[in-house]
Amino acid sequence: MLRTWQRDCINQALHKFSHGQKRFLVQATPGAGKTFMAACLAKSLFDSKMIDFVVCISPSKAVAKGIKTTFSFTLNCPFNGNIGTLGLSVTYQSLRYLSDEFWNALSKHRVLCIFDEIHHCAGSTEFTANAWGSQILSRIQKASTFTLSLTGTPWRSDSLPLTLAEYKTEGHLACDFQYTLQKAINERVCRQPKIVLIDGDRIELEQSDQPTEYFDSLKSLISIGKVNYQKVLHHDKALDNILGLAVNRLGTIRQSNPNAGGLIVASSIPHANQIFRELTQVHKQTAIIVTYQDLEALSRIEQYRSSSDQWIVSVGMVSEGTDIPRLQVCCHLSNIKTELHFRQVLGRILRTTDAPNQEAWLYTFAEPSLTTFAEEIEQDIPDSCMYVSSASLGTVASAEEKIGMTEQLSKKSTYESDTQTLTWGAEFTDMTRETGEDSVQTTIQLNQFKQRVIEAFRYTHV
Repeated sequence: MLRTWQRDCINQALHKFSHGQKRFLVQATPGAGKTFMAACLAKSLFDSKMIDFVVCISPSKAVAKGIKTTFSFTLNCPFNGNIGTLGLSVTYQSLRYLSDEFWNALSKHRVLCIFDEIHHCAGSTEFTANAWGSQILSRIQKASTFTLSLTGTPWRSDSLPLTLAEYKTEGHLACDFQYTLQKAINERVCRQPKIVLIDGDRIELEQSDQPTEYFDSLKSLISIGKVNYQKVLHHDKALDNILGLAVNRLGTIRQSNPNAGGLIVASSIPHANQIFRELTQVHKQTAIIVTYQDLEALSRIEQYRSSSDQWIVSVGMVSEGTDIPRLQVCCHLSNIKTELHFRQVLGRILRTTDAPNQEAWLYTFAEPSLTTFAEEIEQDIPDSCMYVSSASLGTVASAEEKIGMTEQLSKKSTYESDTQTLTWGAEFTDMTRETGEDSVQTTIQLNQFKQRVIEAFRYTHV
């Protein structure tokens, strides 16, 4: 059954498409049900004899598979692109492998192209676009009768404009339809999130060539530049503290929702293995790991979705678009510190279910940027993420994006960038720099922790 916002969105899109508008941009908060809305809109367009075919494009194989399932069910037809079907679901990465013959054949029919998570596609012209945006502008736009763009986080960290999007003065995105997190919470479409920021209460920084320094917060420790956030993520005691809190929270929720699950977004494969050992050996939890290097990752995600296992530990696989509604607790332990990534991770635990307990808890450390993002969670499009036309319209996409594998490249640089030698013990020890023939040993001691809970929309939720 369609939700009110989905029905309103479909009606507006049908009205605009029938009156000459070719593009329609929807911003709906993660977890609101954008895919099902898009499938029902496609069905309405088929029923109205306005289209002959649908092409859905998304940023990952996991999301593309989910879209295929939803559209196949809604349209009551296989959705694999074969003769006699009504459409297909592919990834942005695969677009470059589709031949000119395919696009020429497609252009002879009335086609609806649906772009999921359109914020991955940047640039308003072929000269300023990244690789994915360029494919849309050079090929798909010409072959499509209508386009539907979907996003929950309509901005980019590089401030480039979204492909096919229009902007008002001062960089405000012009959405054809917007469904905010506040509306979704008030209408019981999404869960009300609680964000727990874990901080150090008394932090000792010891260096063999200097007196011991004391800090009362992670912000003050990280800001001096002697310790980066990656070190905190791997610190044994810090990790044990945050995982212990998350495990206890999931245990409480599972008393009423026995099937509830938890997601941990790790910073690297070794980090994921460290977390897995902590969960299974110390906390006696059931858990699986999925990574971008795992050829069986999609099937393992599917198995977890329908199982009662407690935790799924992810490296680059479950941060965006992947639908696992039973997730209710999340640990953001990635060293990717962008607002877009933070909100996409939070979105994994927001989708409501029929279970009696609908709590949603996200745990992370009080790293300065992440603290800011948590404080801004009630702003649907934060001021810090506004597109600035003067800095973006004439900007040529970066070399990494021109290659067309932005996500994969960013993962590699993120996960493999820390080349410092680490020695693990009761405290965190790192050989960070050398002076002549002597190395300077840096030790962080995190023994006491405090937490701050940000309960979003607590004054508007009814």
